[in-house]
Amino acid sequence: MTIYSFDNTFEGLLTLVFECYSRKQFPDEILSGEGSQSVLFGSTSNIVTDDRKAERVWNGIISRSSEDNAHRIYRVFLSGLPDAPLLLVKYIRLIIDSTKNEETNFSLPVVVEVNKLHQKVCREAQRIHMFTRFQKTIEGSYYASYAPMYDVLPLCIPHFSDRFADQHWIIYDLKRNYGFLYDMKTVSRVVFDDLKVNPQNGQLHASLLAEDEKLFQRLWKQYFKSICIEERRNDKVHRQHLPKRFWKYLPEKL
Repeated sequence: MTIYSFDNTFEGLLTLVFECYSRKQFPDEILSGEGSQSVLFGSTSNIVTDDRKAERVWNGIISRSSEDNAHRIYRVFLSGLPDAPLLLVKYIRLIIDSTKNEETNFSLPVVVEVNKLHQKVCREAQRIHMFTRFQKTIEGSYYASYAPMYDVLPLCIPHFSDRFADQHWIIYDLKRNYGFLYDMKTVSRVVFDDLKVNPQNGQLHASLLAEDEKLFQRLWKQYFKSICIEERRNDKVHRQHLPKRFWKYLPEKL
């Protein structure tokens, strides 16, 4: 049984693929991150991330398929699902070993599985685009937080830096305890050890909110209520378009 472990970064996964080809030995199992557990039978090869090797695999994927497909692989990796690394190694191996572009060969189960997971990750990122509600802080910057199903914040940041380029803001992933800060010039990854946020609804502590934030939240709530036509209310469709797990982050639903 061939078992590899890596540091749970995308570059680490690409390095793992490089090492598989170098050793001519592909994994039966992949362990990732600090939570990975050793197995009783069989040894584990720990792969050390090497950016140069990762870049060679990345370029190999593009040359054998397309740049879109390389980014598709990255997005699937962000699903963070335990089985995703092994699925992606099988998929990348298919792409690299084939004499033709297999990225749209939906007769192959691994292609279907990767595309299904890709759709789920993109849908979750789209929900963050749609349902983000910033809170204005006493410093004049804006804050929003969520606990998305997948690790989609890296995919969402270009959308917000384009749309809110004239404001300071932070978007934080409460589930994975990291976020991104935008200072009107650059986007930086941040981690807060003492974040004063209610983890149940992402609301900042009252002492950090601007004086008019509560007023704006009340106005937004009134606006949302005023445009609702009770006779056309359809709770089932409403939940399909606005999953209930996001309600707790939306002022109009509090």
